[in-house]
Amino acid sequence: MNQDWEDRVTAAWAAFDDYPQEKAADFRAVIDALAAELPEGSPLGLFERACAWDSTGHSDRAAPLYREALARGLSEVSGYKGRRAKIQLSSSLRNIGRAHEGVELLTPELTAPSDELDDAVRATLALCLSNLGRDREGLSLVLGALAPHLPRYQRSMANYARALVTG
Repeated sequence: MNQDWEDRVTAAWAAFDDYPQEKAADFRAVIDALAAELPEGSPLGLFERACAWDSTGHSDRAAPLYREALARGLSEVSGYKGRRAKIQLSSSLRNIGRAHEGVELLTPELTAPSDELDDAVRATLALCLSNLGRDREGLSLVLGALAPHLPRYQRSMANYARALVTG
């Protein structure tokens, strides 16, 4: 889509906190109106609608929209939004009791080209793993993601993270 549309979507999301829970439908209507400006079935519109449902507490309504956005080529339109959709879909799946699907979706992202979403991938995957009783693997991911951000002890924490799953 064009930059004007992207700017209006960004502005809508910047105003999200202005919508209390009882006005969640109003926020979704704003996003729906923006999505309606796109061609029917646009992966960008589907993604934004999924985000709106997700952010207003409806993981069950968001998950099918994320799936459809990905199936319609969201990752080809925007690799960044495609990766966000995978993270957010995995979180939604976890919220609706399907954490195993979240693990399947996010595990390949561990070896995807690195970007600013790497830590979000690891954090969300860790939550999915925890829901499946695989806490040591989840903690390993979180420690591994945290280690590079520490002012000291990066090597020790990275080693501890590896030891959680190997030893």
